[in-house]
Amino acid sequence: MAGNPLRVLVIGAGRMGAIRVEDLSGLVDQVFVTNRTPDVAAGLAEQFGAQTVGWSELGQVDVDAYVLTTASALHADLLSSLIPRGLPILCEKPLALTMADTDRLIALIDAHRTMVQVGFQRRFDPEIAEAQRRIRAGELGTLYAVHAFSHDHQPSSPEFMSQAGDIFADLLVHDFDLIAWLIDSQFEQVFASLAVREHHQYGDRVDGVRDGDVALVHATMANGVQVAISGTRHDPVGHDVHMEIFGSMDSITIGFNQRTPLHPVFGELPMALDPYVGFVDRFRAAFAAETTAFVNAVRTNAPSLCSAIDARRAFQVAQSCSASVATGQPIRMDGGSP
Repeated sequence: MAGNPLRVLVIGAGRMGAIRVEDLSGLVDQVFVTNRTPDVAAGLAEQFGAQTVGWSELGQVDVDAYVLTTASALHADLLSSLIPRGLPILCEKPLALTMADTDRLIALIDAHRTMVQVGFQRRFDPEIAEAQRRIRAGELGTLYAVHAFSHDHQPSSPEFMSQAGDIFADLLVHDFDLIAWLIDSQFEQVFASLAVREHHQYGDRVDGVRDGDVALVHATMANGVQVAISGTRHDPVGHDVHMEIFGSMDSITIGFNQRTPLHPVFGELPMALDPYVGFVDRFRAAFAAETTAFVNAVRTNAPSLCSAIDARRAFQVAQSCSASVATGQPIRMDGGSP
C-alpha cells in the first residue's frame, strides 16, 4: 500500500475520536468520521477537513483502515463486523468487556488475518520507550522491583462508568500492559485490594460491577520481578502517571518532573508547577506517535505494535485482580490459587 492514497474511517467522534481525527488529518489522504449522533460527527469533520459517513453506512464506505474510538461497551459488536473485512484496525482498549468476547474476537482476527492494533498509548511515550531500551539493553542490571502510580485527576462521569469496566479493567489495565512490555515478562500472580474512600458512585454502580475509587495491586512477574501498583480515581492536584524501576546497576523514574502533581512537604523540589490535568494532557504526544505508527504499519503491511494477544494478557491480569478482590486471595494467571 506504500505510495497509494490512504483513506481511514474514524468510528466515534468523542474525545478520543477527535484526537485520532486531528492526528490522521496530517498523515493520510482522506479521513472519514461517523458517530451515532450525526451532528457531532459533522462538527468534528468540519474542524479538520474530514468527510462524514452515516452510522448505518460505516461498513459500506471505501476505505483502507478503521480507527475505533467508541465507548468500550460497543467495541465487541463493531469489531465483529469489521474484522471479517480484513482491513487494518486501530482499536482503543479494550477489545471487549468480557474474556469470552475477547477470545471470540481473537479467533476472528486469526481467521481473517486482520491486523489489529490496540490503543495502549503509553508504549509510545518517548520517556517510557527510552526506559524500555535501557531495561532491554541491561543498563539497569538485574531488575528488582517496579512501582507504578496511575491516579486520575477527576472521577469518571456516571455515563462513562456505565460503559466501562472496573478500576482494574479501565484504568490499571494500562499499567498491566506497560509493565509486561517494559520488562519483557508476563504477570504470574496478583493480589489486589479495592476500596471506596470518597466517591461513592463507584460503590453504587447501577450495572452491578464491584468497583472502587482506590486500588492496590501486588504482583509477581514470571521472571521474578516484584511489582506494586497504586490506582486512584481522584487526585486533587492533577493527573499522575509515573513509575519507579529498581535494578542492581541503576534505578530510574518515568514521568517524574515539574508537572507531576505532587507537593513535596518541605518544597525542596520544583513540582506541580503546571500539573497534568488529564490523560490527554499527560500523553498527547504518545497518542500522536501511536497514530503515526499505525499509519506506517498500514502503509507497509507491518504487524501490529500492540496486538490483540497483548491486550488479552493485560485484560486477564485485570480480571484476575477483580477475582482476587472477590476471594481475598492471590490469583495465579493460570486461573488457580497458589
